[in-house]
Amino acid sequence: METDSTYESGITLPAIVEAMIFASPEPITAEEIVKALLREDETLEIAPTEIAGIILKLNASYAETGRSFHIVHRGRGYTFATDARFHTWLQFIQHENATRKISQSAVETLAIIAYKQPITKPEIEHIRGVDSSYIVRTLMEKKLIAVAGRRDSPGKPLLYKTSDTFLLHFGLTSVDELPKPREIDEILKDDDMAEHRQLLLELRAQLGDEPKDTPPE
Repeated sequence: METDSTYESGITLPAIVEAMIFASPEPITAEEIVKALLREDETLEIAPTEIAGIILKLNASYAETGRSFHIVHRGRGYTFATDARFHTWLQFIQHENATRKISQSAVETLAIIAYKQPITKPEIEHIRGVDSSYIVRTLMEKKLIAVAGRRDSPGKPLLYKTSDTFLLHFGLTSVDELPKPREIDEILKDDDMAEHRQLLLELRAQLGDEPKDTPPE
């Protein structure tokens, strides 16, 4: 079946892909989209590599009709995002939502994990100077961090890293996009996520040392 073909019901393949991305609470991967398509229609001939082309066509149609949103790749998969043209009106809402969902101490802990990952809770507490059990548990519950294994040391403490939800929240595709010192000025000028990332940048300065040019995996 061609990617622009139509089923007997009148539903097109791009419309199905659009619906799946819209309904997914988290970014959905091309592989997950194809798996769902084949589960419904085993005769369909489509590969994950073809999903990107469908996304391009959907975004082109949104642009042509002046829609306020488009599909973006965040973390490992696709999700909807508002167009940059509307960010002036959305900044207040985004900032208020972020404040309600994440406390200052949680952002501080998240910054430490983001730039030092993988890192253990005792190491986080050594940097912060206070017990971080509640904050780490909260970040886990919000799915902003995930367990990355265990440190090969006495007691084998758990290692923590940032998650795909973290990438989505801060508008990143990978941790490699975390701001580096030489990029700070440009980010704060042009990036619509400046307010969110500035929190990380300010808190990173409190860690006592500069991050490596390439964030750890």
